[in-house]
Amino acid sequence: RLHNMRTLEHLSDEKRRRIARETMEIFAPLANRLGIGRFKWELEDLSFKYLEPEAYRQMQQYVTEKRADREARLIQVAETLRQRMHQAGIQVVDVSSRPKHLYSIYRKMEKQQKDFHEIYDVAAVRLIVGTNEECYRALAIVHDAFRPIPGRFKDYIGLPKPNRYQSLHTVVIGNKGKPIEVQIRTLEMHHIAEYGIAAHWKYKETGTSTHRQVTADDEKFTWLRQLLEWQNDLKDAQEFLENVKGNLFDEDVYVFTPDGDVIPLSRGATPVDFAYRIHTEVGNHCAGAKVNGRIVTLDTLLENGDIVEILTQKNSHPSLDWLNFVVTPSARNRIRQWYKRSYRDDNIARGREMLEKELGRNGFDALLKSEQAQLAAERCNYQTVDDLLAGLGYGEVTLNLFVNRLREAIKAKQPLETISSEASLEDSDHFLAGAVTSPTKPRPPLSKAPILGIEGLVYHIAGCCTPLPGEPIIGSVSLGSRGIAIHRQGCPNVDGIPGDRLIPVSWNSTEASGSRQTYPVEVKIEVIDRVGVLKDILSHLSDLQINVHKAQVKTFPGQTAEIDLGLDVRDHAHLDQTFSQIRKMTDVLNIRRMGQGG
Repeated sequence: RLHNMRTLEHLSDEKRRRIARETMEIFAPLANRLGIGRFKWELEDLSFKYLEPEAYRQMQQYVTEKRADREARLIQVAETLRQRMHQAGIQVVDVSSRPKHLYSIYRKMEKQQKDFHEIYDVAAVRLIVGTNEECYRALAIVHDAFRPIPGRFKDYIGLPKPNRYQSLHTVVIGNKGKPIEVQIRTLEMHHIAEYGIAAHWKYKETGTSTHRQVTADDEKFTWLRQLLEWQNDLKDAQEFLENVKGNLFDEDVYVFTPDGDVIPLSRGATPVDFAYRIHTEVGNHCAGAKVNGRIVTLDTLLENGDIVEILTQKNSHPSLDWLNFVVTPSARNRIRQWYKRSYRDDNIARGREMLEKELGRNGFDALLKSEQAQLAAERCNYQTVDDLLAGLGYGEVTLNLFVNRLREAIKAKQPLETISSEASLEDSDHFLAGAVTSPTKPRPPLSKAPILGIEGLVYHIAGCCTPLPGEPIIGSVSLGSRGIAIHRQGCPNVDGIPGDRLIPVSWNSTEASGSRQTYPVEVKIEVIDRVGVLKDILSHLSDLQINVHKAQVKTFPGQTAEIDLGLDVRDHAHLDQTFSQIRKMTDVLNIRRMGQGG
């Protein structure tokens, strides 16, 4: 690929851009994951040249303008460091200087929203010493010779990159007040930085690395074996490509297990990604997570240095909502595989419902039984229509892909009106005709949590206070196996719960407003006792479309009675409306809500 990129000028502009984009998205990240730095930089710069020619020319101009002055400063810094290392008795293998690569500078400008002249570390001095210990001694000398810039030090020796890159990076104020990056490493580190996995295996074969280093390094390259597994497992070429692209970019978040093991993850990773990185079964039974000792939601973004603990429960299982926030391909694939194995019938029903909503009911059954539907399923790499519906249900295939394949099959076979003599499919045909020309509209998640703050966690409504949407609530981690208990704020049962088991939560007002979901609540009604009073109240509740799931009457001397009812209501406002209507009844003396929470 590097040879091809060096000779792209002989191709058409369209082909140059296509190959350059493919190189930027696949081959440059692959070189980076293999640790072949010199290939990565050249592939990126060549791709940059054809993808953004104007920006490339501008960057060349910027870098060339003051090259002589910059090189003179770098040489002076390098010579100063060489002398200081010699005085300290540190073995110096090499001191060299180089400008940063064009695409690296351009990407930094874009990320930081700065002009070229505001990016100060556009050049670097590389210092190669004899041992790891000398790297840190050399760092102290560099900081003594030049003033370091706070927050610009990175220790990739103590915490190597996943591609086994190791070095100390620091930015200091050099001559004439210009910042310069200094990189400090051993010769072995330098060879691995330049030649990556090839150098790693060279050192492994020659025996210059310890057994512990070799074992740890082999684990870091398991993604290479995973790549081959994906090639066998994933039927769809586009899905394979997306998984490869998602897995090639830098894993630049480092978190810790409670035992102190370092786990590298992709930027934007969540506790669910972490759980599946530990083990498939840990992910499949994940019920919650602690980060730095505090309960967090499963969609919390992990940061460098976080200590992550996964809480598991035997009865817990993956949620389709997790697909909305996990970022690692391995987690995404394992969630889908679990649903594929465990809920085939449910997935078929869910996929059928999704497709029916998209196409409409008119002629839907006939369409699914048609030759065209079977052909479309096969074109999506499924053996049967049911297999395809299951794939839709657990998210393995997109609705748009199937609809487009169905449209192609319909055009290739026969007119729509002959598919079924019993039903017209004009509405479906109208939708299918526009499927590939209309812009894709963003779809809501397959399911929405009624409670915000515990997305993906197992929860239940506390029976002691039975909170309703519209009321302030709080979550508590149950000691048993029921996940998170949702209480009304002020519930006496919450008072004795330790603070680290409490979770701030709230009702999803957007979801609740359009939902028909009901919640149980118990009420006590004091009435004048007479024949038929219970029947009248139940009849009135029926007129209000309130479901009654429990009724119990207790009579007292003096012609009064108490009626305990279990009602199903939508929210707090719905309960208030119900109370208002019941109070208007002639025989009702009082009505109040039961529950310790007030």
